[in-house]
Amino acid sequence: MDQNQESVQLLQDIRAGSRQAFDHFYELHIQFVFQIAFQLVREQAEAEDVCHDVFLEVLQKTTQYQPAKGSVKAWLAVKTRSRALDRLRKKKPLLTDEWEQKMGKEESGADLKVLEQIEKDVLFDALKQIPTEQREAIYRSYYQGETHKEIAMTMQKPLGSVKSLIRYGLNNLRKQKSIFHWAKSSGGGNHHE
Repeated sequence: MDQNQESVQLLQDIRAGSRQAFDHFYELHIQFVFQIAFQLVREQAEAEDVCHDVFLEVLQKTTQYQPAKGSVKAWLAVKTRSRALDRLRKKKPLLTDEWEQKMGKEESGADLKVLEQIEKDVLFDALKQIPTEQREAIYRSYYQGETHKEIAMTMQKPLGSVKSLIRYGLNNLRKQKSIFHWAKSSGGGNHHE
Protein backbone atom coordinates (compact mmCIF):
# COMPACT_ATOMS: atom_id res chain seq x y z
CA MET A 1 0.00 0.00 0.00
CA ASP A 2 1.51 3.35 -0.95
CA GLN A 3 1.34 6.36 1.33
CA ASN A 4 -1.61 7.90 -0.51
CA GLN A 5 -3.72 4.73 -0.27
CA GLU A 6 -2.83 4.49 3.40
CA SER A 7 -3.83 8.13 3.92
CA VAL A 8 -7.16 7.63 2.13
CA GLN A 9 -7.87 4.60 4.34
CA LEU A 10 -6.95 6.60 7.45
CA LEU A 11 -9.33 9.41 6.41
CA GLN A 12 -12.11 6.83 6.15
CA ASP A 13 -11.23 5.49 9.61
CA ILE A 14 -11.14 9.03 11.04
CA ARG A 15 -14.60 9.62 9.57
CA ALA A 16 -15.73 6.47 11.36
CA GLY A 17 -14.45 7.96 14.63
CA SER A 18 -11.04 6.32 15.07
CA ARG A 19 -8.74 8.42 17.26
CA GLN A 20 -5.87 6.05 16.50
CA ALA A 21 -6.31 6.64 12.75
CA PHE A 22 -6.17 10.41 13.32
CA ASP A 23 -2.97 10.10 15.39
CA HIS A 24 -1.37 8.00 12.68
CA PHE A 25 -2.51 10.40 9.92
CA TYR A 26 -1.04 13.28 11.93
CA GLU A 27 2.31 11.52 12.37
CA LEU A 28 2.38 10.69 8.66
CA HIS A 29 1.82 14.25 7.45
CA ILE A 30 2.88 16.70 10.18
CA GLN A 31 6.38 17.32 8.76
CA PHE A 32 5.04 18.05 5.29
CA VAL A 33 2.30 20.39 6.55
CA PHE A 34 4.65 22.19 8.95
CA GLN A 35 7.26 22.69 6.25
CA ILE A 36 4.80 24.42 3.90
CA ALA A 37 3.34 26.49 6.75
CA PHE A 38 6.79 27.57 7.92
CA GLN A 39 7.90 28.44 4.40
CA LEU A 40 4.94 30.83 4.16
CA VAL A 41 4.60 32.35 7.65
CA ARG A 42 8.32 32.17 8.60
CA GLU A 43 7.65 31.86 12.35
CA GLN A 44 7.66 28.59 14.25
CA ALA A 45 4.73 29.42 16.57
CA GLU A 46 2.62 30.71 13.66
CA ALA A 47 3.45 27.63 11.59
CA GLU A 48 2.45 25.38 14.50
CA ASP A 49 -0.88 27.25 14.74
CA VAL A 50 -1.43 26.72 11.00
CA CYS A 51 -0.76 22.99 11.49
CA HIS A 52 -3.26 22.91 14.34
CA ASP A 53 -5.89 24.58 12.14
CA VAL A 54 -5.23 22.22 9.24
CA PHE A 55 -5.43 19.02 11.30
CA LEU A 56 -8.51 20.27 13.16
CA GLU A 57 -10.14 20.84 9.79
CA VAL A 58 -9.08 17.35 8.65
CA LEU A 59 -10.70 15.91 11.78
CA GLN A 60 -13.93 17.83 11.23
CA LYS A 61 -14.16 17.67 7.43
CA THR A 62 -12.70 14.36 6.21
CA THR A 63 -15.36 14.26 3.49
CA GLN A 64 -13.76 17.30 1.78
CA TYR A 65 -11.04 15.11 0.31
CA GLN A 66 -11.85 14.02 -3.25
CA PRO A 67 -9.44 11.46 -4.75
CA ALA A 68 -10.25 12.61 -8.29
CA LYS A 69 -8.65 16.00 -7.56
CA GLY A 70 -5.26 14.62 -6.53
CA SER A 71 -3.34 13.00 -3.70
CA VAL A 72 -4.00 13.48 0.01
CA LYS A 73 -0.67 15.36 0.19
CA ALA A 74 -1.77 17.79 -2.53
CA TRP A 75 -5.08 18.29 -0.67
CA LEU A 76 -3.21 18.99 2.58
CA ALA A 77 -0.80 21.31 0.78
CA VAL A 78 -3.60 23.44 -0.67
CA LYS A 79 -5.36 23.48 2.71
CA THR A 80 -2.12 24.48 4.49
CA ARG A 81 -1.37 27.23 2.00
CA SER A 82 -4.89 28.56 2.40
CA ARG A 83 -4.71 28.60 6.24
CA ALA A 84 -1.23 30.16 6.17
CA LEU A 85 -2.38 32.92 3.82
CA ASP A 86 -5.41 33.58 6.08
CA ARG A 87 -3.02 34.15 8.97
CA LEU A 88 -0.71 36.36 6.90
CA ARG A 89 -3.69 38.36 5.66
CA LYS A 90 -4.71 39.19 9.24
CA LYS A 91 -1.17 40.25 10.14
CA LYS A 92 0.23 41.75 6.95
CA PRO A 93 -2.45 42.38 4.33
CA LEU A 94 -0.16 44.18 1.87
CA LEU A 95 2.53 41.54 2.03
CA THR A 96 -0.01 38.81 1.34
CA ASP A 97 -1.42 40.62 -1.67
CA GLU A 98 2.07 41.00 -3.07
CA TRP A 99 2.86 37.34 -2.43
CA GLU A 100 -0.36 36.21 -4.12
CA GLN A 101 0.31 38.40 -7.15
CA LYS A 102 3.75 36.87 -7.43
CA MET A 103 2.27 33.40 -7.24
CA GLY A 104 -0.44 34.27 -9.73
CA LYS A 105 -4.10 33.73 -8.98
CA GLU A 106 -4.64 30.73 -11.20
CA GLU A 107 -6.81 27.86 -10.05
CA SER A 108 -5.59 24.97 -7.94
CA GLY A 109 -3.56 23.44 -10.78
CA ALA A 110 -1.09 26.28 -10.40
CA ASP A 111 -1.25 25.99 -6.59
CA LEU A 112 -0.26 22.37 -6.87
CA LYS A 113 2.68 23.22 -9.14
CA VAL A 114 3.92 25.73 -6.56
CA LEU A 115 3.45 23.24 -3.75
CA GLU A 116 5.15 20.48 -5.71
CA GLN A 117 8.05 22.91 -6.19
CA ILE A 118 8.17 23.55 -2.43
CA GLU A 119 8.21 19.80 -1.85
CA LYS A 120 11.02 19.41 -4.41
CA ASP A 121 13.03 22.20 -2.77
CA VAL A 122 12.68 20.50 0.59
CA LEU A 123 13.72 17.20 -0.94
CA PHE A 124 16.74 18.73 -2.66
CA ASP A 125 17.84 20.28 0.66
CA ALA A 126 17.50 16.87 2.29
CA LEU A 127 19.33 15.13 -0.56
CA LYS A 128 22.38 17.32 0.08
CA GLN A 129 22.62 15.86 3.58
CA ILE A 130 22.91 12.19 2.63
CA PRO A 131 25.91 10.20 1.29
CA THR A 132 26.82 10.93 -2.34
CA GLU A 133 26.11 7.45 -3.75
CA GLN A 134 22.69 7.29 -2.06
CA ARG A 135 21.90 10.75 -3.42
CA GLU A 136 22.94 9.78 -6.94
CA ALA A 137 20.90 6.56 -6.90
CA ILE A 138 17.77 8.34 -5.62
CA TYR A 139 18.19 11.21 -8.07
CA ARG A 140 18.58 8.85 -11.02
CA SER A 141 15.62 6.75 -9.94
CA TYR A 142 13.11 9.47 -9.03
CA TYR A 143 14.12 12.49 -11.08
CA GLN A 144 15.55 10.92 -14.21
CA GLY A 145 13.25 7.91 -14.23
CA GLU A 146 16.06 5.40 -14.69
CA THR A 147 15.42 1.75 -13.85
CA HIS A 148 17.50 0.05 -11.17
CA LYS A 149 19.33 -1.87 -13.93
CA GLU A 150 20.22 1.36 -15.73
CA ILE A 151 21.44 2.91 -12.49
CA ALA A 152 23.53 -0.21 -11.75
CA MET A 153 25.18 0.08 -15.18
CA THR A 154 25.82 3.83 -14.89
CA MET A 155 27.16 3.62 -11.35
CA GLN A 156 28.98 0.35 -12.12
CA LYS A 157 27.47 -1.39 -9.10
CA PRO A 158 25.62 -4.67 -8.63
CA LEU A 159 21.82 -4.41 -8.83
CA GLY A 160 21.44 -5.39 -5.15
CA SER A 161 23.77 -2.55 -4.12
CA VAL A 162 21.71 -0.01 -6.07
CA LYS A 163 18.51 -1.19 -4.38
CA SER A 164 20.23 -0.91 -0.99
CA LEU A 165 21.54 2.56 -1.78
CA ILE A 166 18.03 3.72 -2.67
CA ARG A 167 16.46 2.07 0.38
CA TYR A 168 19.07 3.48 2.81
CA GLY A 169 18.96 6.83 1.06
CA LEU A 170 15.18 7.08 1.50
CA ASN A 171 15.52 6.12 5.17
CA ASN A 172 18.16 8.82 5.60
CA LEU A 173 15.91 11.37 3.91
CA ARG A 174 13.15 10.54 6.37
CA LYS A 175 15.54 11.19 9.23
CA GLN A 176 16.43 14.68 8.00
CA LYS A 177 14.78 16.61 10.82
CA SER A 178 16.66 19.86 10.42
CA ILE A 179 15.10 20.81 7.08
CA PHE A 180 11.66 20.59 8.62
CA HIS A 181 12.57 22.69 11.69
CA TRP A 182 10.63 20.04 13.55
CA ALA A 183 11.52 17.81 16.48
CA LYS A 184 9.75 14.68 15.26
CA SER A 185 11.00 12.36 12.58
CA SER A 186 8.23 10.32 11.03
CA GLY A 187 6.31 9.73 7.83
CA GLY A 188 7.85 10.24 4.41
CA GLY A 189 6.65 8.85 1.13
CA ASN A 190 6.97 5.22 0.21
CA HIS A 191 8.31 5.15 -3.32
CA HIS A 192 8.47 2.27 -5.74
CA GLU A 193 11.43 -0.06 -5.46
